[in-house]
Amino acid sequence: MKYLFLVAAVLSETIGTSALQASNQFTKFWPCVTVVISYALAFYFLSITLKYIPVGIAYALWAGLGIIFITIVGLVVFGQKLDSAAIIGLTMIILGIVVIHLFSSTSSH
Repeated sequence: MKYLFLVAAVLSETIGTSALQASNQFTKFWPCVTVVISYALAFYFLSITLKYIPVGIAYALWAGLGIIFITIVGLVVFGQKLDSAAIIGLTMIILGIVVIHLFSSTSSH
């Protein structure tokens, strides 16, 4: 259940960041509204996550998963490209998340 709140936080943040790109530097009304609501939800769900997961681990997972999700959105929705250095870096983030999840004893209280 604790990871459900973390996933909700990451998805909300991903929606907010996607809307931020779509807002055209805050010049389009509905994407701006989506940014504010999505980020508010992201921080709300992250705050619930902090009841169960230490802040450093929760933030690392939130940030890492958010980077990966928004990269996928950038590729699919916005047509952004990745070079080999970006792919290597993203792979390292994924590996870091896996290491934390599988081997860390601090991933929950």
